[in-house]
Order: sequence, then C-alpha cells, then structure tokens
Amino acid sequence: MRILPRLLIGAALAALALPAAAQVAPGAPGDKPTWVNAAKTGAGASYEAYVDGQYRDGGQTGDVSRVWFSIADGVLTETMYGLIHEAQIKQLRFAVVTDGGLSVEGADTTSRTEYLHVDAAGRPLSPAYRVITTDKAGRYEIEKRIYVSPDDQALVVRATIRALRGDVTPYLLLEPHMANTGVGDRGWHSTAPLTQPTPDGSTSYSVLHAAEGDVHLALWASAAFEAQSVGFVGVSDGLTDLADGRLDHVYDSTGPEGGNIMLTGALPTIRAGQALSRDFVIGFGDSEPGAVREATRPFVTGLDEVLARFNGEGDRIGWEDYIASLDQLPRLAEQSTDGGKLAYASALMLKVQEDRTHAGALIASLSNPWGDTVDATNPSTGYKAVWPRDFYQVAMALLALGDEETPLAAFRYLPQVQVDADTPGNTGATGWFLQKTHVDGEIEWVGVQLDQTAMPIMLGWKLWKAGLVPDAEMSRMYGEMIKPAADFLVDGGTIGLLWNDRRITPPWTQQERWEEQEGYSPSTTAAVITGLTVAADIARTSGDAPSAARYQAAADDYASRVETRMFTTSGEWGDGDYFIRITRNENPNDKAPIGENNGQPAHAEDRIVDGGFLELVRYGVRAPDAPSILASLPEYDDQTREDRFRVRYDIDGVPAFRRYGNDGYGEQTDTGGNYGVGGEMHPGQRGRLWPFFTGERGHYELAAALQHPSADAGWTQAQLNGIRQTYVRGMESFANGGLLLPEQAWDGVGHPTAHDYRPGEGTNSATPLAWTHAEYIKLLRSLADRAIWDRYAPVEARYAR
Repeated sequence: MRILPRLLIGAALAALALPAAAQVAPGAPGDKPTWVNAAKTGAGASYEAYVDGQYRDGGQTGDVSRVWFSIADGVLTETMYGLIHEAQIKQLRFAVVTDGGLSVEGADTTSRTEYLHVDAAGRPLSPAYRVITTDKAGRYEIEKRIYVSPDDQALVVRATIRALRGDVTPYLLLEPHMANTGVGDRGWHSTAPLTQPTPDGSTSYSVLHAAEGDVHLALWASAAFEAQSVGFVGVSDGLTDLADGRLDHVYDSTGPEGGNIMLTGALPTIRAGQALSRDFVIGFGDSEPGAVREATRPFVTGLDEVLARFNGEGDRIGWEDYIASLDQLPRLAEQSTDGGKLAYASALMLKVQEDRTHAGALIASLSNPWGDTVDATNPSTGYKAVWPRDFYQVAMALLALGDEETPLAAFRYLPQVQVDADTPGNTGATGWFLQKTHVDGEIEWVGVQLDQTAMPIMLGWKLWKAGLVPDAEMSRMYGEMIKPAADFLVDGGTIGLLWNDRRITPPWTQQERWEEQEGYSPSTTAAVITGLTVAADIARTSGDAPSAARYQAAADDYASRVETRMFTTSGEWGDGDYFIRITRNENPNDKAPIGENNGQPAHAEDRIVDGGFLELVRYGVRAPDAPSILASLPEYDDQTREDRFRVRYDIDGVPAFRRYGNDGYGEQTDTGGNYGVGGEMHPGQRGRLWPFFTGERGHYELAAALQHPSADAGWTQAQLNGIRQTYVRGMESFANGGLLLPEQAWDGVGHPTAHDYRPGEGTNSATPLAWTHAEYIKLLRSLADRAIWDRYAPVEARYAR
C-alpha cells in the first residue's frame, strides 16, 4: 500500500519519544552471542552505477545504498550497512504460537528460495527474493519478499503469514548485532500515532530500535504491533518468554547497559484458512532520527515502486541494466546445461559482493563460515574481506562476462592493499600484497602468499591487452604497483609487519593458496612464473628493459626447476611419480614432513597430493600432455585410497575433489560438529569437497582437448559436449535452491551433521563463495571461446612446449 508522506513524517517524529516510565528488561548482557548459518540461499544488494569509476551519490542510480543482506534456512540473516563487512543484524525470523505449541522459523520449518524477478526463461534478473517457509507440522506458511531500497539505507521485508490448519499467532523476532558484534547493543520500541488513519484504517505505526555507538537501526511496521518488547537473549527476550505460548513480560527498553538483545513485535492472531500481510522496512543511520528517516522513505516512495527501481524495470536504472550490459552473458549461458540460470545468478552474485564505498573492492563471500558456532563478541569479517587471490578470480570472471568497469575499478583499487613504505607499522620489505584486509585497507592478516602478489600483475596485463588500461596508465601503474610487486617476486625480502619477520626467498612462499603451509608449491609457482613473464612484457613497454630481462630470467629459472623442486620420483602412491602438494625444501624425495594444520598430524610430503599442478597448465607454464602432468593425474584421481588421503570423490557421476589429502578444514567426522568450535582444532575435522575444483578439472580437460584439435569437427564438438555435460553440469549440480554455489560440499564421510547433508550438498562453510561462481563463469567463457580464459599467451609460447 502507498503511505501518505505527511502522515508518515508525523509518525516518524512521534516515534522518537519513549514512554515516560519505560519498563527496563533484566538480564544484561544476555547469552554469549554467535553468528548464524553460513549456508546462504540468497544474498543481495542494490545495483549502483559508478560515477567516474567510483561510488558517489548523484549518478544514474541516485544515492548510493550501502546495505547488503543474506538468507539462510528461510530467514533473513546477516545484514550489513556501511562497509560490506559491517554487519548490523544477525537474523530476523518469525515465531508462531499454534494449537500444538511454539514453532520457530528455521528450526521448525522447511524452506525454499526463489527469485522475484526473472526473464521468460526463468533466469534471475535481480537479487530480490521470495522465501517461503512451511511449518513441518503443516500448520502455517510464511512468504517473505526481501530486497533493498536502492535510494535509501533500508531493507524491505514484505511478509504474508497463512494459517493452514488451526489458528496461529505470529511474532516477529529481530536480533541485532550492531557495529558487527553481538554485544553492546541497546534496544527500545515506540509507537507512532498518525494524525489521520491510512487507507487501511491504521491509526498508528510501530517502531523497533537498536543502536550501538553511532550506528542505529529502526524497524518500521506498516501497521502497529499488538505488543512490542525488547530484551536480552536467553533471559528476557521475546522468544524465551514465548516458551509457554504467551508474551507475558513486555519491556520497553534494555536500559543503559548493552548486550546481546532481541526485538519482538506481536502480530494479530490469524484464523484457520486466513492470511495476514505486513510490510517491514529496516532503516540504518548514524542517529536515531536518521535511521527512522531511512525506514520511512521507502513507504513514501511505495514498496512496489521501490522493487521496480531495484530491478531496473522500464526506464528505471537497476539490476536489469547491469545484466543487459554484460554482452558476453548470453553466449556464456548457451554453454550451460540449465538454460543459463546459474550463469545469470553468478553474474549477480559476483557484482553483489563488491563494497559500495570502495569501488572495485571484491570480497570472498557474504558469510561468516560455520557462523552458528562462531563467537560474535568481537568484530569479525569472516569471508567479507579482500584476499587478492579470490579478488583476481572474481575480476577475471567479471571481465569474462563483458563487465569492463568493475575489473578496471578492481585493478585501480589494488594499491590500497599493497605493502609500501607508508603501510602502518611496516619496517620491512615492500611490494607484496597483504594476505587479508578489510575493504578500506585495514590490515587483518599478514602472511606472505606469493600467488597473491603475482595475480594483481596478471590481472593488470589482461586488462591492458584488452584495451581497458591505456599505455600511459599502465606505465604509471608499472612504476607505482607492478614493478615493486615483480621485484619482490624476484628478490623477496625480510618482512617487518606485525608478527611477521620471516625472510622470503621466491619461489619459496610463506603460505600457499590454502594459507597453511610454507615451501615450494606448484600452484603458487605457476602464478609467480606467469606474473613475472607478463611483468616483463609490461616493463619493456614502459621503457625498463633491464627489469624486463631480470623478471624473465627469474621466471625462466623458476620454470626450469618446477619438477626438480616439486615432483617426486619415489613417492608412496602409485608408481611414485607425481607432483606433491608442497615441499619445505628443494628435495621432493626426502619424505620430510610438512606442518600440522587444522588439528591434523604432520605427514611426509609425498603422502599429500592435491590438484595445484593443474594451475601450471591453466596459465601455460606446462602443456596438458607434459609428462609430469600426465603422471600426476592418476594419483590425484585415485578413489581407492583411504579417506584421510583420498582427494577425489565422484558424486552422482560428477568428479569432485577435496583441497588435498589430510585436509582438516571442515566438519568433524566423529561428532558431525562444525569446524573450530570454541576456537580449538580437533583431530576429527575433515575438509570436504570444493566445487570449484570440478571447474578447474574441466579447464584442464578442455586444454587437453584443444591442444591437438581433431580434423574431424564432429569429434571435437563431441569432446566439448562431454566436458560440458561432465564439468559444467557438475558445477551446476552443486548450486542450492537459490542458485548459490558453496565453498564446500558434503562428501558423505563420517558422522552426519545436524543439517543432515546429502552428498554434494553445500555445507555450513561459506555460501555463496565468489571464487566458485567465478570458476563456473570462466569455464563457460573458455568453452564459448574454445580457449582457456586464464591462459597467458607469452607464458604458453615460452614454456608449454
């Protein structure tokens, strides 16, 4: 319904007044807070157009919205406002009192997630969702439509509750986690009278408030709640009070003490066979009046119009326009086996997971892995942060889609996360890229991963060759960013930042791509050789011939010793000839142990196999039929090995792979519990299947098919169709009902978890993982082009002979 602006403004002003004698909730600070399930089935934000390559108000899309949301188990989960990692809400759900007792969304319901706005083929055109939860006992159903107001700092939730059997009384439960923690929050509620009734007869509106410091939220309901309460979780909150089916204790405020709080709003009883619809808008701001103002503005605009603007319908600028700008997306969708649904969803997810203050700041995932057991006492970014490796994957996938603006913004963003003389606290080497940072560049982790220093160079070269970075800009970026990075890949240096004081001697890396082990890694070395080779190309064009020669000489040296450093000829598995995951020294045959990680004991280096050697083929460092590559495939593929060391598991005919043998980054096999509960490692932890490895293997198989193309076009097409049906379809099989791809999928090994996962189903690790969506898009582009998207021509020409 459309709300009259002057009625709403009067209500907003009245909403700021608390009752004179507020009843203060007892029990501060409440239970110890956690985050929430990371297996998202939906994630969204508004589309915002750049203004001169940056995010600024006043462009085609008006004011910039800085609100993101996620959905899991059928309920709204982490919702961010400000920077992309700054969560303000843990979850919003409904509890329903029925004639059979209390039922709570999530725990007591099943759910499905659908896209609200799709094309004629059912492909999503915006990240607006319809979420339907159904009581397991069949007593009620709740439909929620969730999207962001693109011109406001506000989230819209439009709910319809249907009583399917018997009368039901629903209660809205909002759990804030303001300022990115579950402690220190204060809450209160107010009722706003209207000077005249709205068209539906409402005479007042209800507002629930929460704040910590200078961050505020206000939930505005389209009609007054029957009752409102705020309280401390586990003691005086609405859900605890409803255990007996009645909201007996109503509190107006949590008082001056902060804590882990819940806001509750009671809705009218719904008779059997009837339904009730209510609209809720959550506004965010730096003050109470500011949050209330943001919550009311979408009602003034009209919520249907807000959705149309979000979608970009008609002459409005929104998500439809972004999708239409991706000129490669239609041909990529033709390579899919699902009609392009996952391709369109992946395009949305890759763009959603960009910060809206720092243009080009691409994060790993809008989730906090295994969040339902992760302590929320202190701020945590989870995966809502910048890793240059994941960053590279996403930027390359966006480029594959035909997005020229975001990858360019990403390249120009990268100096913010490169170590230089001005990096706070740095007393050591420069040129390398930080392991993990907030999107504003705040340092979080400082391990040195050489692939994360090479990949920014690789991205820059691709953009330059695509004509998106002019020669003049590339020469400038060469001096400012690329040369320092390439120099580090040659010379290394002693680190002097926070705890890190190690000496790095490339291609020895302090951490490989899994951030756990030091030494010589095939995947890391592949990136370093590639980065130096293309850096040499950039250096020559920039007039620095001596550096070009130095970079190429180092790359040649590293490439000449790939097998002697990392390929065992006396290994424990098979015939003993294969690439190992990593070795701490230059002898892959000495059976030296690598380090303990994730609660797993150390094992001899030749017992740990992974697929990192395939990156040598992807970039062009080795040909697909190189003897070392062909010798390693049987050991990577061996499914007869005991589960601890086994890597490949075929799930319903889909080749699927763990990161490496003995991986402990996952759920416990003995109890089914989450990874790292209580911050402690456990011997029973087991890393599961990572769906993007299915795409990596698909890329290898495509490279092998293209290496010696058949003169018979029909045979070549049959090969491509086989890759499509095995690897593209395989990746699509890992998508959940919201078309989101996970970090890890269940392999069926060990004790079942509380989620009762089926093999191939995404776990509570992290969904959506941007890297997985990126790998899928890149595989589609590679098939469409009949050329590996991540292949680097100078590297292939020099080494893949």
